[in-house]
Amino acid sequence: MKPPSPKATAILLMIGAIFCFSVMDATAKALAPRIGTIPAVWARYAGQALVVLILVAPRLKSVARSNYPMLQLARSVLLMFGTLFFFFSVANIGLTEATAIMNINPVIITLGAALFLGEKIGLRRVLGIAAALIGAMIIIRPGSDVFSPYAVLPLIAAFAYSAYNITTRFVGQNEDPWTSLLYTALFGAVIMTIAVPFYWQPLDLVSAGLMCLIAVFGTMSQILLIRALSMGEAGMLAPFAYSGLIFATVWGVVFFNEYPDRYTVIGAVIIVVAGVYVWYRETFGTRASRRLVAAQAKTGNPES
Repeated sequence: MKPPSPKATAILLMIGAIFCFSVMDATAKALAPRIGTIPAVWARYAGQALVVLILVAPRLKSVARSNYPMLQLARSVLLMFGTLFFFFSVANIGLTEATAIMNINPVIITLGAALFLGEKIGLRRVLGIAAALIGAMIIIRPGSDVFSPYAVLPLIAAFAYSAYNITTRFVGQNEDPWTSLLYTALFGAVIMTIAVPFYWQPLDLVSAGLMCLIAVFGTMSQILLIRALSMGEAGMLAPFAYSGLIFATVWGVVFFNEYPDRYTVIGAVIIVVAGVYVWYRETFGTRASRRLVAAQAKTGNPES
């Protein structure tokens, strides 16, 4: 039997990472009513910091050295707030609903990259971004009787994650991925360790087990994501991130008896279609433009 190609392996690792993220989110939703959201976030960061420190211990000195210490601090702050807002949202609204709103993250990254990194963005991508935001508004339904302020939290988390990813994209050009992972893990662990005593609740065996699951799956998701991105192009892997919506729906139905309503389904479909369209324009539209420019250069006719 032939082993899977590097591309297939990267896709499987990406889906594995998204699966682990979804399990972590579902576990946080189960844990929050028992001991609160802050201890759940602490478990996520403390566990990751411990594992990362063990893995990089042989070369800790070189990994800890950063070319962009202030940007690493900014990344860490953005990721921590993104995690806090999202964990608070899944504790109070449906898992599918929160995940669907968070899935506008890729299109916000496209907009942010254009605004802050100077990447080109055309009208059709702008329309795709607008469509994704409309999809999020359909799910949130501001002004309606069913509107919940908690539904805004995953939207805020999506903007925080997008800013984190844009900063990571800039830093990653000259930085070891493990350096970035170390900074975010340690910063979150230190800040949440300072905060968690004020919110601590007595633990039973179930709560302790759930905290361990958050730590394990949160760390595994990061490691699998790094491995996936090291074996395959980010553009190729991007659409598979939407598999998280399938996982979230399954966990919501199986463990929390949450069935997404028609507005959530409609909004989620719009967000996914818009995200895949923007990804397609970024990946294949850019390649087609390069081929056209190359053809024009060869013929010497800019109108060809």
